[in-house]
Amino acid sequence: MRNGSIRRNLNLLLSLGLMLAMVLAGCAPAAPSAPEAAPGAPEAKVYRIAFSVPAMSFPFFVHMEKQVRDEAARIGNIEIITLDGQDSTTKQVADLEGVIAKGYDGLIVSPRTSEGVAPVIQQVIDAGIPVVTIDRRAEGVTGLLAHVGADNVLGGEEQGKALVSLFPEGAKIFELLGTPGASPAIDRSKGLHNIIDPVGNIEVVCQQTGNFNRDGGLTVTENCLSSNPDVQAIVAANDDMALGALEAVRAAGLNIPIIGFDALPEALLAVREGAMYGTVEQFPGGQSRTALQTIVNFIVKGEKPANDVILLQPKLITLDNFEEAERIGEIPQ
Repeated sequence: MRNGSIRRNLNLLLSLGLMLAMVLAGCAPAAPSAPEAAPGAPEAKVYRIAFSVPAMSFPFFVHMEKQVRDEAARIGNIEIITLDGQDSTTKQVADLEGVIAKGYDGLIVSPRTSEGVAPVIQQVIDAGIPVVTIDRRAEGVTGLLAHVGADNVLGGEEQGKALVSLFPEGAKIFELLGTPGASPAIDRSKGLHNIIDPVGNIEVVCQQTGNFNRDGGLTVTENCLSSNPDVQAIVAANDDMALGALEAVRAAGLNIPIIGFDALPEALLAVREGAMYGTVEQFPGGQSRTALQTIVNFIVKGEKPANDVILLQPKLITLDNFEEAERIGEIPQ
């Protein structure tokens, strides 16, 4: 009896031990997950870069700003602060003084005019903030990281070549100039005259500034038509003025070639419909992405560009090469 009792007691103890093991196994924690970041670990630095343009009322700069923001999102840890100059040199100068006061990490700027904005750009550089100019140059400034833009002289030459091709026997034209003192206005007119002046039979019968805006283009064209109703073509330093000229020409019942500059979607649509002959593509999206990449590489890695002037090659967009326009996807179908 005694041995049987001992065996029963041992079996009971084994059963209890097995049950206890099963209970403990059921209460065991799950396999550990990946460890969380330690409290207080430093976050990646976010770099604040100001993007200053003459005016966000210009569709060209709206597109540029979108491209800069898209590229910033692709790179990551970049905050873009847009500074709208509102087509006022005084406002843009004040904005750039604020860049210094707020200690931004970098500045991408398209100066409204070189003479008016260059001095404050120099102050930004002297304050130790890297600067890239885009689209429009700032003459006389030293220490710029880079200038990124299109070769506006070559763009103006493309307009001139088109005129010579369209009118081998000569023609009377209007030239709508951009904002006085703005480098694109100066360079595009220079390029145009590089081609038409030596030919000698393209006569500019009216040359006025439309200040790069549509209302200006409309008004200038109306004024020029009053004294030169037999004009045969119009060349504008940007598409906004070209589209304003188109309104005036239509109102006058005329159908003449108009050549713009910027390849805005609305201008491309006019080219596709035959209302404008062409527009110069200067690849603003490419300019924007290149400018941001250039300044970020310097801020983050200390890398300077191989060349401090980076120019994209413009081309005239007509029906013959319409598919080459950068913003063709934005045109209503």
